[in-house]
Parts: sequence; C-alpha cells; structure tokens
Amino acid sequence: MSTTTQAPAWMGRPTVAVRALKAVALGVVVLLVLFPLWTVLATSLASPQNVIDNGGWVIWPTEFSFDAYGDILAGGIITRALVISTGITLVGTALSLACTIALAYTLSRPKVYGGKPMLLLVLFTFLFPPGMVPLFLVVQSAGLVDNYAALILPFLINVFNLVVMRGFFQSIPQELIDAARMDGAGELAILRKVVLPLSKAVIAVIGLFYAVSYWNRFFEAIIYFNDQSKWPIGTVLRQYVTGGASLSETAGEMATASPQSVQMAVVILATLPIVCVYPFLQRYFAKGVLTGALKA
Repeated sequence: MSTTTQAPAWMGRPTVAVRALKAVALGVVVLLVLFPLWTVLATSLASPQNVIDNGGWVIWPTEFSFDAYGDILAGGIITRALVISTGITLVGTALSLACTIALAYTLSRPKVYGGKPMLLLVLFTFLFPPGMVPLFLVVQSAGLVDNYAALILPFLINVFNLVVMRGFFQSIPQELIDAARMDGAGELAILRKVVLPLSKAVIAVIGLFYAVSYWNRFFEAIIYFNDQSKWPIGTVLRQYVTGGASLSETAGEMATASPQSVQMAVVILATLPIVCVYPFLQRYFAKGVLTGALKA
C-alpha cells in the first residue's frame, strides 16, 4: 500500500493574489530606489527658471538644459578631479587585486610555513583597525602627505576581500593543483594557469569592491592633502553638495546654470562610472561572494 506525502503549503505555487502582491511590493521598492536618482538627473538637466519655479527640485523638466554640465566641465575642477579619481581607481584596484590574490593564495594552501600566524595577524587588523590619528602619523612619517600614494598604500588590502578570495581559492579541487604540480608546474605557474582562470567570478567581484572603495574615497583626501587641486571627485563632490561651493569656483562669470543643477550634475558625473560598470559584473556576485564566504 503506497502512501503519498503532501508537500507543505509554503512549497506550493503561490496564488494569483500572492504573486500580484509581490509584484506590487517589488514595484514600490523599485520606485523608492529610482525616484531619488531620477530627481537628481532631472534637476541637473533643468533650466534655471525651471528650477526656481519648482522650488529647487525638478521631477520632470519642462525646459531641458545642459548648462550645468557645461559650467562644471568648463571650470576645470571637476574634469581634473575625474581624471585624478580615475587614475587612483585604476592603479589602486590593480595593486590591491595583485596583493590580495598573492596573499589569499598563500594563505589558502595547506601546510604553508607560518600560514596560520599570518592569517591570525591579518584577522587581528580586521578586529582592531587603526585609528585615524595613528594612521595619519604613519602616512606623515612615510612622507606621503600631498601624495596620491596616501590614498592607495594604507588601504591596499581589505581583510574582508582577502577572506572571501581565500575561501574561493580553497574551494578549488586540490586534485587539479596536485596534477599541475606533478607535471612540473611551480606555485606561480599553478596560480597563473590553474587558479586564476577558475577564479574569474571572485576576481571580478573583489575588483569591483576595490574600485568602488577607491572611487568613493573622500575623507582621507581632506586629511592627507593640503593642496585642494589634488582632491579626487569624492572630495570635490562633498565640497559642492554639503559644503555649498559656489558657481564662481567652477566657471566664474561664465556660469549660466542654477546652483542646484550644478550640484546635481556633479553627483551624476561622480556616480556615472560605477553605475556603468556594475551591470557587467553583477552576474558574478552570487557565484563569487557566496562561494568564497561559505567556504571561508
């Protein structure tokens, strides 16, 4: 006599009402996320009179104008800051990935001499990070004040990213590495020809984490740079949005856009590069982060 077990109710197909409710909830969340972004974009493209008529915030501009973008790019400050941030992000991300991959691979190998003490030392820095004053004294003693290296070297390796990448490397079958070693491959060849080709997902995700961190770095520039002409885009963005920078600092008497439009245009230019890169790397997130985190 066969018996059939009925599946729990929560495992069954949801009703039409439940699916409609989920769609409405998802739509509300999407609107809550997109509405502020759209308001920023619309205000940056609105004419000065349109901004005044709407009290400073424009939801749908009746008169489109690119004067705000023209003013900030003509002034030179934003253009220079974008170039500086791009250089810091590219160099910093490349160096951070190289150092993180090398250290994560070393710590992921079993029976590495001094591996456990080194891992505990790395985790200690994660639990007890240095304060602002000690870090500034280290940067000052190293002669990195007013040097772009001050925005890269102290933050070269992120412990969270290191642990995730180490866990991903540990998930690679040991048989593959042993087979490559039996064929005469050294550790560098194994890393380059076996480990890295299998780790594109986690490398893409960690690279995005590093890139966003370097691109958004603003507070350190205020501390370590006396020359404001060396500020990255994050620090300049803070100056315009929260510091109330005036149009005279961008294009002087040539300014034709409203202050609100200029501020929102700076926000758009500061966030546009990361927004453009994220969709190409988003598909790696689940595979890269979850695999490394669960294994770690």
